[in-house]
Amino acid sequence: MLSRLYQLLPPDAFKILLVLFLSFLVGLEREEHKAGSERYTFGGVRTFPIIGLIAYSMGVLGSGQILPVAIGFIVVAGFLLLSYWHKLVLASTAGVTTEFSGLAIYLVGALIYYGHFWIATALAVASALLLELKTALESLTRRIAPEEILTFTKFLLLSVVILPILPNQEFGVFRINPLKTWLVVVAVSTLSYGSYVLQKVTRQHGGVMLAALLGGAYSSTITTVVLAKRAANEHRPHLFAGATLIASGVMYLRLTALVALFNRALAKTLAPSFLVLAGIAAGIGWLWSRRPDASSGEVKREYQPQNPLELSAAFLFAALFVAMLIATHLAVVYLGKAGVYSLAAIMGVSDVDPFIMGMTQAAGTLTRLQVASAAILIAAASNNVVKGVYARFFARESTGSQSLVMLLALAVAGLVPLVWILR
Repeated sequence: MLSRLYQLLPPDAFKILLVLFLSFLVGLEREEHKAGSERYTFGGVRTFPIIGLIAYSMGVLGSGQILPVAIGFIVVAGFLLLSYWHKLVLASTAGVTTEFSGLAIYLVGALIYYGHFWIATALAVASALLLELKTALESLTRRIAPEEILTFTKFLLLSVVILPILPNQEFGVFRINPLKTWLVVVAVSTLSYGSYVLQKVTRQHGGVMLAALLGGAYSSTITTVVLAKRAANEHRPHLFAGATLIASGVMYLRLTALVALFNRALAKTLAPSFLVLAGIAAGIGWLWSRRPDASSGEVKREYQPQNPLELSAAFLFAALFVAMLIATHLAVVYLGKAGVYSLAAIMGVSDVDPFIMGMTQAAGTLTRLQVASAAILIAAASNNVVKGVYARFFARESTGSQSLVMLLALAVAGLVPLVWILR
């Protein structure tokens, strides 16, 4: 739309109109703020457009050279500094947001002169939004705990600081790629962190079923243990057994997403089976949880997940992932398919993510696609067996027995796809 208008009007006329419109938008927001405040406030619907026009005029007078534009910026900044000093004289505390928004409008005018229309528009709109949402943004400091800000900072450190600097090449006889290794860490952390955030946001709402759904995306093993311990104090065997089965069903959805991120061919082989298993587990789990128990009433959530983005945990996962790549390589070379399947069954006892992520890298290169697919199915089934044992150990006898039987049945069902994958 902007390009069509640019063709209809003379170039300078279009640019001047755009400067006026964007600067007027910010000035209008400041004018409303000034009307609702008894204190001195700089600028409004006239001042901000004038600042934008000054910037555009400096670009024209300097014939596109940056020095005149920079000098104009310094002069405008000087006037804004005087405005801020005046506010400090009148009040012991004074915000500097309006003055900085004036500098932003100066940059908008300069950007439009140089033809950066999209950047100028985005800068002006973002400035107006930040000014208008002052109350909502400042209230975040009361609603978000400091540790949650630290958690998000750790996520950024893992994803946008460490990842880009790693070399994208293979090293050693085991062909370890640092970039791909850390990319796996980021992918797993992202899914866990997303579930962690959802659990935090909904901590005041929902019951055991919501905890099972979100917990399954976070860690179905941890969720199983937590539900089992909670069931030991409740007389709701059907509810907790059904929720435990749902958490393991969500695990298959989680694994589908992770495999699809790193190996499309492997995902095409496993996705139909995983989606069916997830649907069966979620459906039966929900129906089972609806059966009447001796006690009734809603059971509130109590468990709050731990921060999944501890740096030590991320480096440990990376180390385990590399170890799984090496172990898989040795198993294929010296033990063949039987070695890979045995390793899959063993890894199901602990965290299956490093092994399954290792399979996404090995499938199609180090080992055949069918072997990798079968190994992942075996690892997931083994993990379901272990979770059943955990449930039986930590929960009441009736809840633990029901959970064990259903998770064993899910493990057996998880091995059924081997019939056509290996044929």
